[in-house]
Amino acid sequence: MAMSTHEFAHAWVAYRCGDSTAKILGRLSLNPLAHIDPIGTVIMPLFLFIATGGRFVFGAAKPVPINYWLLKNPKRDIIWIGMSGPFANILMAYIIGLMLKFINTNSILGIFLNNLAVINLVLGIFNLIPIPPLDGSRILMGLLPSKISKVYASIEPYGIIIIMLMIVLGVFDLVIFPLVNIMIGLFGLA
Repeated sequence: MAMSTHEFAHAWVAYRCGDSTAKILGRLSLNPLAHIDPIGTVIMPLFLFIATGGRFVFGAAKPVPINYWLLKNPKRDIIWIGMSGPFANILMAYIIGLMLKFINTNSILGIFLNNLAVINLVLGIFNLIPIPPLDGSRILMGLLPSKISKVYASIEPYGIIIIMLMIVLGVFDLVIFPLVNIMIGLFGLA
């Protein structure tokens, strides 16, 4: 649900900015099947779950295709497209927090919703990190001057390796989880 909401938000904003690529490919959808990547959504999380004895799971949806040439204002629009996925996740967590005010948080539904909210916060905040291919890098590329943006974009082939190293070294624990914990408190989650 979190990944589908995230990718749908990217597709919707891209469509509103003039790029119908995702719509044509059936990606302007909340249907999780439209966003499943066999490796990133199934194989990698399963492998990590088994390899770490269930202590660590990481996955990814199939990225929404964006055709920069179709955007009305590519430099500005890529910022909005990049922000839309994380914003959708954080908004979803906030809405769930509001719902939990009326639901027994110790019930199965309450526990499920609370976990879904936390997953959305982790996904939203994690994706704001400015390492390609994460959404934070798209935002930064839109803000940087074109020459510097092109140089910065050239590290994308190494982005997954950089991200995995930072996860293994615990660097993200210093940034992501403190921010997630702040937002858990703000949104009234457990």
